[in-house]
Amino acid sequence: MILINLLPHREAARKRRRDAFFISLGASAFAGGVIATVIFGWYAAQISTQQSRNMLLQNEIKHLEGQIKDIENLQTEIAALRARQQAVEDLQADRNLPVHLLNELVKQLPDGVYLTSMKQENQVVTITGMAQSNERVSELLRNLSGKSPWIARPDLGEITAASVQLGPRDSRRVSAFTMKVKLLRASEVAKAAGAASGASAPASAASASSAARS
Repeated sequence: MILINLLPHREAARKRRRDAFFISLGASAFAGGVIATVIFGWYAAQISTQQSRNMLLQNEIKHLEGQIKDIENLQTEIAALRARQQAVEDLQADRNLPVHLLNELVKQLPDGVYLTSMKQENQVVTITGMAQSNERVSELLRNLSGKSPWIARPDLGEITAASVQLGPRDSRRVSAFTMKVKLLRASEVAKAAGAASGASAPASAASASSAARS
């Protein structure tokens, strides 16, 4: 017996293909949604982890900034203490400066020169005196320029002609002068002495080497 299908098989096939397409489309959309959800969740977890790290870093940075500020305050306090210590040491050393000044003036004062007054402001000493001639003043200036370790930068302010009454009928023509000098502290004298010894060491070594070669 022969069976004949009188139903519209082409429409049924198209319907089956359309249903399969929609099913595959829905499955793809579902799979895409699942994948997108997984990716979104992974990125969200990464962002949350990075935010936690950033928060930790910010807290550590704030902690370090506080420590740096404490260190800066400590360094400022140390610098202030060192300045105070240096000031105290300078004051203790400055107590002997008048003694050194008088000793050096006695050593460097040439014959025919005597002093009438001295005035000190900080490390600058103003000296006034009388000399037999201008040459005596120049000699004093040369002596104070290079022969005294405690006196530096002598500056002749003025020199004028004057007269000194030695007796009722005896007067002498003299040169009145004013001079300023810088009185060095003990630390400055020690530094200058160290620099001089350091400079003399290479010179002595060079002379010894040249003597050995000769």
